[in-house]
Amino acid sequence: MASAPPDRATGAPLIAGRGLHTYYGASHVLHGVDFAVGRGESVGLMGRNGMGKTTLIRTLLGLVAPRSGNVEIDGHDVTREATHAIARRGIAYVPEGRGIFPNLSVRDDLLIAARAGVDGSRAWSEERVLATFPRLAQRLAHGGGQLSGGEQQMLTIGRALMTNPRLLILDEATEGLAPLIAQEIWSIVRAVRDAGIASVIVDKNYRAVTSIADRAVILVKGAVAFEGPSAEVRERADLRERLLGV
Repeated sequence: MASAPPDRATGAPLIAGRGLHTYYGASHVLHGVDFAVGRGESVGLMGRNGMGKTTLIRTLLGLVAPRSGNVEIDGHDVTREATHAIARRGIAYVPEGRGIFPNLSVRDDLLIAARAGVDGSRAWSEERVLATFPRLAQRLAHGGGQLSGGEQQMLTIGRALMTNPRLLILDEATEGLAPLIAQEIWSIVRAVRDAGIASVIVDKNYRAVTSIADRAVILVKGAVAFEGPSAEVRERADLRERLLGV
């Protein structure tokens, strides 16, 4: 796949959450979280289970409203925008659990998401997605429910790329996958990063995440406990043991 250098343009982050306090009922999940992703940047969002990673993603996407704080895209406040409007700004989401349409064919599941990017680009066409995921090309007529777990994850990522996003958010991209399939997914995630698409990567495999992400953010009990270069997480066993339990 042809790659382009990431756009590290200065100015407002592509997406940013500022002072986010998010609740589920009476449960206070996010405690004043600041989180930002620059254009073309890859960020590993890390933390033990239940520390607020998915809630942060859902808050950024408008799936849950913060009690206080705000979300910005390109410096514009989108805190009260609907999720579909946020997606139209170039944000694509690969959720935990995949969310494919089991009764649609692989081709239909891809084409239902196809659209130009914010800048009018259609760089991620059906042909490019199928070249990136050869397994899907062999199963175009299969229903999504007939695919293996790894193939379903490929379909979900491919469908997200069909929107020609500026930012791809991956929540537990390799959970439950066999090691060889997980390696294939990681290769694809790296290729997406190298193509200049910004990414937020959530996964329990800290080695894989930190080998791809430029920067790491670790949440502990709904607050940012660490933010810095991914290499620091990879190299500091004391930090991993204290904040990640690994």
